[in-house]
Amino acid sequence: MTTTVGRRPQGKRLDDPQGSQAGFSLVELLVVLAIIGMIATMVTPQVLGYLGRAKGETARIQVKNIAQAVELYYLDLGAYPTSQQGLQALVQPTGPGWRGPYVRDARGLTDPWGHAYLYRSPGAAGTPFEVYSLGADGKVGGSGDQADVASN
Repeated sequence: MTTTVGRRPQGKRLDDPQGSQAGFSLVELLVVLAIIGMIATMVTPQVLGYLGRAKGETARIQVKNIAQAVELYYLDLGAYPTSQQGLQALVQPTGPGWRGPYVRDARGLTDPWGHAYLYRSPGAAGTPFEVYSLGADGKVGGSGDQADVASN
């Protein structure tokens, strides 16, 4: 009969002074970081472009919603807000017949870039009014994210 007194774990040598060290070498870590960096440089411009397009689309939707609120104002008061009254006429009473507010709050009158939406009456090309944003740069004209967004 053979008796075994204590077995040594498989894979470890008793005479190894450092023991078994699991982990990554510095070179392996640097290679992984370089790969992650390359992927990030390829993905970041696409993500930023998507965010810019999303803000432009949000501005277009908000301009349409504000224009609809101006139409509701017209139905109640029989006239569009003047350029001097501006979009504040949608949140603050302007006279008899006003049944607003026509937008939830004044924060809804700010575009995705943090600029106030603009309003003029009469609008361009003979329209009764125009609601517009000057885009990301806050200046007239531009293209891409810098482009103006208007209701008409």
